[in-house]
Amino acid sequence: MNRISRAVAGLLVLNIVVFAAGYLLPGGRGQVVEAGGLWYPANGHFGLWQVVSYMFLHGDLGHIFFNMFALVSFGTILEREWGAGRFLLFYFLCGVGAGLIQTGINWQEFDGLHARLVAAGLTPSTISTLLADGGGQMPSDPAAKAALFELYGIYATPMVGASGAIYGLLVAFGFLHPNAKLALMFVPVPIAAKFFIPGLLLLDLFSGVTGFSIFGAGVAHFAHLGGALIGFLLMLLWRHRHSPSLPVFNHEGHE
Repeated sequence: MNRISRAVAGLLVLNIVVFAAGYLLPGGRGQVVEAGGLWYPANGHFGLWQVVSYMFLHGDLGHIFFNMFALVSFGTILEREWGAGRFLLFYFLCGVGAGLIQTGINWQEFDGLHARLVAAGLTPSTISTLLADGGGQMPSDPAAKAALFELYGIYATPMVGASGAIYGLLVAFGFLHPNAKLALMFVPVPIAAKFFIPGLLLLDLFSGVTGFSIFGAGVAHFAHLGGALIGFLLMLLWRHRHSPSLPVFNHEGHE
């Protein structure tokens, strides 16, 4: 593999340092996530800086491994074609956009669930107390109880990970190198980027709409799609300014 480009190396080191800090600092991972994860805006832990800081936090070793592998694999090529400044602008716009889009989806879902609970007889103040305390007198109606658990999941689960920015990089790579072959883990036959990347996005859309995810529980699918959308729009804006395509690129895994 060619040497990692400078901006990608900086992002890689920063992500690894933050991940390690979650295990080495006295407050542990909980303190790091509380400060840097992207919380639902109604939660007291929410801060505006989190639309950036959440990109440097990861749930577990597998999460950071696949994201960083993709960052190095695709990001190095894109940075060499664009330069560090343009690459970093693209990366952060995709990551921030992904976080905002997922937050917007969460907001819509939160409002719908909140309305259902009010219709079931819970007052807004009771709902706020249950969310803030993480417990209390639960409604007896099973449907209302399920809605409350779902509401609490949105309220109390911060978003972490660079996946939104990574999906933007995937779209950019596919836009510039549509015929590049991707050799994927668990898939013995190389697949052209122009087929693989749309297929991956369709899987995310299916999982986000149906709730059935082959990627595992707790995945912010609309953040993936949001990062991809921002990346696509940026590539349309920059479509006349990119470098000639590279012929082939092999990638050993993805998240």
